[in-house]
Amino acid sequence: MWMVFAVALDLTVEDFRRVAAMPRLVIIGLLPQFFWLPIATWLITLVVDLPASWEAAMLLVACCPGGSMSNVITHLGRGNTALSVSLSAVSGVLAIVLTPLNFAWTMASNPATAMWLRELALAPFDLLLSLVLLLAVPMIAGMSVARRYVSWASRWRHPLKRLSVSALGVFIVLGLYRDRELLTAAILLPLLIVVGHNALGLSLGALTARAFRLTAADGRAVIVEAGMQNAGLALGIIALQFGGELGMVILASLWGIWHLISGLALASLWRRQVTREETR
Repeated sequence: MWMVFAVALDLTVEDFRRVAAMPRLVIIGLLPQFFWLPIATWLITLVVDLPASWEAAMLLVACCPGGSMSNVITHLGRGNTALSVSLSAVSGVLAIVLTPLNFAWTMASNPATAMWLRELALAPFDLLLSLVLLLAVPMIAGMSVARRYVSWASRWRHPLKRLSVSALGVFIVLGLYRDRELLTAAILLPLLIVVGHNALGLSLGALTARAFRLTAADGRAVIVEAGMQNAGLALGIIALQFGGELGMVILASLWGIWHLISGLALASLWRRQVTREETR
C-alpha cells in the first residue's frame, strides 16, 4: 500500500493535461499493457502445464500497470518521455479497477488457478473487491495529499519510495530464507519463464507500435510500458493476499530484476541507433 501511495504522490494535474493533449497515443499505449498481455498470458497458462502458483504469478504480473522505472528507461532510450509519463499516470489510475478485474477473470477462467484459489479459500469476487480496495484507498489518499500538501509531498515522495523498495527487499529476502531448502537449480525454469514472458510483453508493445505506425520515439515509449510491469506492486499483493506464497514470490521477484536488465539493454541499443543516425 505504501508503494501505491508513493506513486500517487507523483501524479499531478499536469500529467492529465498531457493525456488530454495526446489521447490517441495514450489509448494505443495502454492496449498492450491492459489487454494484449493479460489475454496472451491467460491463453499461455491454458496451454502449458505449470504449477498453479507460477501461473497465478504470471497472470498477476501481466495484469499490473507499468513499472515506475519505465519513464527512466524510455528517457535513456531516446523515447517520448512525456508519453511515457502520461501512460504511467493513466495506467496507475486505471489499475485501481483493471488490475483486479483482469486478474480475477483470468484466474477464475483458468481451471488450474481457479481450483488453486478454492484450495486457498479465496473467491474470485472477494479477490476482486479486496484488490480494488488495496489499490484505490492508497491511490486516492496519495493524490489527495499531493494536491493539498504540495511541500510535504515533495519532501516525502522519494523517502517513501525508498522505504517501499526496502520493505519489498526485506520481504523477498525473508521469504526466500524461510523456504531456502526449496531453492535449487530448479530456479532456472522460473527464470526462463520470466525472460520469455517479458519478451512477450515487449514484442506486443512493438507489434502495437508498428500496427498503428507510431514514430520511433513514441514506439519506444509504448514498448517499454508494455514490457516493464510493476513487479513491486505484484509482490505487495502476493504478500497481503497470498501470504507470501513462495512460487509467486520467486516469479515476481525474478521479473522485477529481469525487466530492468532487458529495459536497460533495449535503451542502450536504441541510444546507439539514434547516435548512428545523427552522425550520418
